[in-house]
Amino acid sequence: MLDHLIKGATVVDGTGAPAVTADVGLRDGRIAVVAAPGTVTEPARTQEDATGLVLAPGFVDPHTHYDAQLFWDPYATPSMNHGVTTVAGGNCGFTLAPLHPDRPEDADYTRRMMSKVEGMALAALEEGVDWSWSSFAEYLDALDGRIAVNAGFMVGHCALRRYVMGPDAVGGQPSEEQLAQMVRLLKEAMEAGAWGLSTTQSSTHSDGDGAPVASRHAGPAELIALSRAVGEHEGTQIEAILAGCLDQFSDAEIDLFVEMTAAAGRPLNWNVLTIDATVPERVPRQLLASERARKSGGRIVALTMPILTPMNMSLGTFCALNLIPGWGEILSLPVPERIAKLRDPDVRAGMLRRADSREAGVFRRLANFGRYVIGDTYSRENRGLTGRVVKDIAAERGQDPFQALVEICANDDLKTVLWPMPTDNDPASWALRRETWQHEDVLLGGSDAGAHLDRMCGAPYTTRFLGDCLRGRKLVPLEQAVRMLSDDPARLFGLRERGRIAEGFHADLVLFDPERIDAGPATLVHDLPGDSPRLDSRAVGIVSVRVNGVETVRDDEVTGAIPGRVLRSGRDTRTVSTR
Repeated sequence: MLDHLIKGATVVDGTGAPAVTADVGLRDGRIAVVAAPGTVTEPARTQEDATGLVLAPGFVDPHTHYDAQLFWDPYATPSMNHGVTTVAGGNCGFTLAPLHPDRPEDADYTRRMMSKVEGMALAALEEGVDWSWSSFAEYLDALDGRIAVNAGFMVGHCALRRYVMGPDAVGGQPSEEQLAQMVRLLKEAMEAGAWGLSTTQSSTHSDGDGAPVASRHAGPAELIALSRAVGEHEGTQIEAILAGCLDQFSDAEIDLFVEMTAAAGRPLNWNVLTIDATVPERVPRQLLASERARKSGGRIVALTMPILTPMNMSLGTFCALNLIPGWGEILSLPVPERIAKLRDPDVRAGMLRRADSREAGVFRRLANFGRYVIGDTYSRENRGLTGRVVKDIAAERGQDPFQALVEICANDDLKTVLWPMPTDNDPASWALRRETWQHEDVLLGGSDAGAHLDRMCGAPYTTRFLGDCLRGRKLVPLEQAVRMLSDDPARLFGLRERGRIAEGFHADLVLFDPERIDAGPATLVHDLPGDSPRLDSRAVGIVSVRVNGVETVRDDEVTGAIPGRVLRSGRDTRTVSTR
């Protein structure tokens, strides 16, 4: 007997093949039958009529930071609401394990680092996670059996370094024995099911003390040794971030990426490839790494987002503005001193010069303050400004846009929420995106879901992209869009029997209304431990989400079921060799 029968759905199977109308039967968490409508004779315990609805494989988000959130939110909201059934965590070199059993202070360091670098509320990390593990295996076991989505995790380089070197991980170099111990720890983690290594050398990644995170101090020899270890285990990967990921790689960075993937014989993915027609040289430069890798026996995959994800800013709290060269020291001053500095015309002029310099890289796009929209305000002086564009306010006041913005923020003691309007929302940039998506080493992803919780909400990229493909720009057909969200990432990670609708595959499925599929606006909610805020977005047009055959979402409401699995390398992933 079938557990469930979905009748008359428009099946988009994830391979890119044309959609067909079919009945799909589920049994024991797998897809038991895919057949022409009305031809399934086996009885089913439950069934539903899906006429007019699209049935697709559950989506795979290749870059999330749900490592902590899954402990207080097993449903990985809002990703699961938007059709995501499998998430990849442990990215950017940051994981909650391993933790040294003899140094309880390491957990506090990790919490403060995650709060700073990934924008996770410190109160939520302290109150929502029990931090009872030491090894990576114990961390995975702590999640097993208590999550609604499938989840796989890389091992963070920062955690490996901290475990072996203690505080010397920041600023120090490992001895031969310490490096050997890091390699052993990584291998133990992969034997327990870790998907591989993640690491960062990005200049934007600093710990809770403001120092460069541990992995940024690693030299090429250390990175190559760890990469080589990745290649000794089945079903593994590398995920890495370099400073050049934000704009354009240097020759040395391309060399390092190529050496890492070639040493491992495994794919290496990085994020995020920013596509902007006003910088036409960026995409060819970034994809040169992929071309070089294939010639050297490796593979480098660039993640890129198919939507423009708005990220709010503030002059009062840490955000991307702090990462503009020279801005961090001003924006970290006490609020009264910060306001005084920002009101100084010479200081503002210097800040704008630095923001427009080549060293600012991709952050140059943040310095067009006339394009900012005012969000939440908090003072009488700012009443009526919410939703208005700064250049219009500046023109009324006879000020330049940055000066007008500073005065608005100063009235709110710098609490004002700012929304920069994207500079790359033009037809030429969208045409360049469509062209770039066709590259064999470009993959959709980079949501950062679970991180930067009060600044951005990238999780809804799946539904917003599908809505755009069906009713908006229509850059790619539905069948290709579904493949890009499901089978393509599943194949990159070597997921066994996931990413497609096919008999014998796991029943990770999303049923949606093609006339309505979309994502609602990002809204601030206070539902984290410690009443901490985050941005959330409702899914529109999602009828049902199933993970391993069990319904987890119905009409954008979680059911409470937790059928997800911790996906372990080797058992749940096969090797995707580059050789």
